[in-house]
Amino acid sequence: MRAYAWAPPNATIVCVTPPTGPRYLLATLLGTAIAATATATPAVIPLKLPSGKVLQTEVMVSDEDRQMGLMFRPSLPLDHGMLFIFEQPDFHAIWMKNCKFPIDIVWLDAQRKVVHVAPKVPPCEAEPCPVYQPLQRASFVVELSAGQAAREKAVVGSKLEFTLPPLR
Repeated sequence: MRAYAWAPPNATIVCVTPPTGPRYLLATLLGTAIAATATATPAVIPLKLPSGKVLQTEVMVSDEDRQMGLMFRPSLPLDHGMLFIFEQPDFHAIWMKNCKFPIDIVWLDAQRKVVHVAPKVPPCEAEPCPVYQPLQRASFVVELSAGQAAREKAVVGSKLEFTLPPLR
């Protein structure tokens, strides 16, 4: 296959033959997979609950990451959580579409103080899915295994501790 670039009179016509073959295809596929993995993997940071328990917490920064959340995952281990970071404090709503297990949803203000907890939120059973939101503006949302917020003393007024990674 040849592709030609148009050029004005008295100019050189350039002939380009794209690389082909199994090695080129394999290199292209590997490069694409590596690039997708590099951008699709969220940062994981330690998050300390009021009880002192430390969770390995995935950080969701982009709209795409926040929209996906825990969708399609089979479970959330007790030593893991998910942290959603928002650019502005607001009444950030969460739904349970395509989630397979109940969770606790904890909203935090900019100082990482708990402003609202929705305990044992069930997966969405049918459309339209219920939407859960805080009574006060929040800057962060943390998703935990169902019942974990109460067990680990993550109640309104308590503080969670974490250091944000460099944001992409």
